[in-house]
Amino acid sequence: MKPKKLTVPAWLVAPVLYGIVRTLYATLRFTEQGRETVDDLDARGEPMVFALWHDELFPVVHAKRNLGLVAVISQSSDGEYLSQFMEMFGVRTARGSSSRGGVKALLQVSRMLRKEGLHACLTVDGPRGPRHKAKEGAAFIAARANARIVPIRLHMDRSYKFERAWDKFQIPLPFSRVHVVFGEPYHLPEGEMDKEFLEQASRDLEARLNTL
Repeated sequence: MKPKKLTVPAWLVAPVLYGIVRTLYATLRFTEQGRETVDDLDARGEPMVFALWHDELFPVVHAKRNLGLVAVISQSSDGEYLSQFMEMFGVRTARGSSSRGGVKALLQVSRMLRKEGLHACLTVDGPRGPRHKAKEGAAFIAARANARIVPIRLHMDRSYKFERAWDKFQIPLPFSRVHVVFGEPYHLPEGEMDKEFLEQASRDLEARLNTL
């Protein structure tokens, strides 16, 4: 009989991670490109959906700053750790994934954008990949909330990469540089939000991310 896997409650892990990350963040040197357009849209109250790759998630809290964000987090046990961790940085969360509660979470986020003046943040190839293949969540929310999609890339000049992970997740090394690139915010073309529309919108987003 296999021994039971010991799990540490998320409410114990999240504060420890928060302290470690805050300490690491203090050593990083950030530069940004395209932030002025994002801040202008935020000041005008226009909703946005920030879309990035899963492996570049770690430094994204720096990009948040004064932006009100809600993130879609997996309903898995690992997602519970990430959810509590993100909320400690002031990021609201909605729980769901492609396999469980996905549409419900996307609808919840769409309502929050329309009614609470928040912006969405999605790792568009998560939570299980394939790596760097955009799924339909960002397009779905943008269409429902009449929001602009903003592709984001986070380039780390020195990082530790988890080669065995499906996404090759990256953590910047202390005192490294992180360059945050905000792509041009854009509205989806008009059209009926059917499967073909969402698939085409996802392919377009994928191409935009790959060019940043």
